[in-house]
Amino acid sequence: MIARLDERRGVEPRRNVVDAYLETGQPVGSRTLSKLAALNLSPASIRNVMQDLEEFGLLASPHTSAGRLPTEQGLRLFVDGMMQVAEPSAEDRAQIEASLSDAGPIESALAQATSALSGLSACAGLVLVPKHERVLKQLAFVPLSANQSLVVLVAGDGAVENRVIDIPPGLNPSALVEAGNYISSMLAGLTLTEAMARVRHEIEAERIAIDRAAQDLVSRGLAIWSSDGADRPVLIVRGQANLLDESAVGDLDRVRQLLDELETKQDIAQLLDSAREGAATRIFIGSENKLFSLSGSSVIAAPYRGSDGRVVGVVGVIGPTRLNYARIVPMVDFTAQSLSRLIR
Repeated sequence: MIARLDERRGVEPRRNVVDAYLETGQPVGSRTLSKLAALNLSPASIRNVMQDLEEFGLLASPHTSAGRLPTEQGLRLFVDGMMQVAEPSAEDRAQIEASLSDAGPIESALAQATSALSGLSACAGLVLVPKHERVLKQLAFVPLSANQSLVVLVAGDGAVENRVIDIPPGLNPSALVEAGNYISSMLAGLTLTEAMARVRHEIEAERIAIDRAAQDLVSRGLAIWSSDGADRPVLIVRGQANLLDESAVGDLDRVRQLLDELETKQDIAQLLDSAREGAATRIFIGSENKLFSLSGSSVIAAPYRGSDGRVVGVVGVIGPTRLNYARIVPMVDFTAQSLSRLIR
């Protein structure tokens, strides 16, 4: 396909259609492209090339008499072609570095970086906070009924969360008290993973000083919290108001859907979490991801690393598919590198 497009001088018109669309958000006609000196093609020749591009699924026409817009497939081809990430402009780089220069604790730095990205890109900024396990302070079991109990965990940072678990019918209430007392006295100060390992070791060594029913409650209560903490990445979002600019007036349904998706942070966080697997910036365009099948949004995301070189989080932006990818991709990549240097 690409060979044929090259033969018909299709690559350059496609790039110009994409550039013009990203700049204006409007369909681009052959007459507009013919005025570009670099093309050196007549309107008739450009129309023929654009027809070929439409047949290949790279361009689409919203109306019979309108110009063409790049499809999501066309945008993907364009984006993949410019993915040799360059440095952001000196001005963008300076603003990102300034946002991190006096940011204080890492949580504050992440929020500052997200706000800077949002302001520079005119999108919503996103950052996935490094996962960290809470330290256990106290855990209690409160009976709710004959077969259910409320598990109340108090973390070392003062956070309190609750979960409901099923318990065997007829369980002696003393087992609930015994399990809670054991966790609070013997496991306080440990992370949940450390507490689970300690309990397993004590049970295997037959050194745990509580009965079998209480042992089961301890293991189940800790398992709930341990898996919950691992499955709930923390997401910071800044600059949602940027999605409601003048260009959104004619596309309010899409923007409303996107804002709804941002409210459901768990889904967005899981999408960003998938960017951990890549070594560099990743781009999700429109319905390539089912999360954005309705809003037609794009996400540009890059992983950042901790002192040991392992990926600890992801930073990026979300906005309409009509993004200035050539500017924003280097910007996101540079922010991720800056956060990595800061954390180290």
